[in-house]
Amino acid sequence: MSPEVISTPVVDTAKTPPDRAHSRARAARRRRMVVAASRALLLVVVLGLWEVLARAEVIDPFNFSMPTKIWDQIWTWVTHGTALGSLGEQIWATLHEALLGWVFGVAAGVVFGIALGRITFLADVLGPYIKVLNSIPRIVLAPIFVIWFGLGPASKVASAVVLVFFPVFFNAFQGAREVDRNLVANARILGASDRRVTLQVVIPSATSWIFTSLHVSFGFALIGAIVGEYIGATKGIGLLVAQSQGTFNAAGVYAAMVILAVVALVAEGLLTFAERRIFRWKPSGSDS
Repeated sequence: MSPEVISTPVVDTAKTPPDRAHSRARAARRRRMVVAASRALLLVVVLGLWEVLARAEVIDPFNFSMPTKIWDQIWTWVTHGTALGSLGEQIWATLHEALLGWVFGVAAGVVFGIALGRITFLADVLGPYIKVLNSIPRIVLAPIFVIWFGLGPASKVASAVVLVFFPVFFNAFQGAREVDRNLVANARILGASDRRVTLQVVIPSATSWIFTSLHVSFGFALIGAIVGEYIGATKGIGLLVAQSQGTFNAAGVYAAMVILAVVALVAEGLLTFAERRIFRWKPSGSDS
């Protein structure tokens, strides 16, 4: 009697992982679309409610203005320029000061953070002084910088530097302290000098910490430039804010804030793009 031949279905396991990956990618795209639509809807609701309340005079339109007036002010600046010159010139003046302050502040913060993170004696000596300097409200230094460096860009760059330095410094310092000791020990066993350990082990390990601070620090650089221009300047978005406030032009104040928000968002997008290109090996948490 011949044994029965039991046929079992053959499952093509080779197609399962691609199908699963395709499903995850499709779910991630759907989620991004929902998030983008929700953000747009929230913005429309807030602006619409603001416009309706201002037109109904539930809120004072003189003090709070309204979105349509703010848009008219931006359009006027774009097409006819400002009292200080073209709008592009004002944006570039502020952006130039913020970029210089950001670059100098980031460079100083990284160098001092890595140095103090690696050299314990230096951290013990300079630590109390850094804590004291960090406790000083940096915004109040802007008038001092104007006195020292005048109304030119130097005072705004200095204001941006002191705002950027400390968050970058503390992240770089912590990143240098959090390096895996086994990696350092293995590098030393292989004969690496202190310089090679710092350049090839410590700094790459602290890079993610440093990038975390860069997202926040550019906003601080813009704040430093704006505050310096608000106190005293010959051009820039901060001076536009000061002039609009002086003439009780609420729409001008809000219009300058919108322009700054756009600049900050563009800078954040560029930093995020650079971070993703550098840290391709890191898994993305947005797809989960």
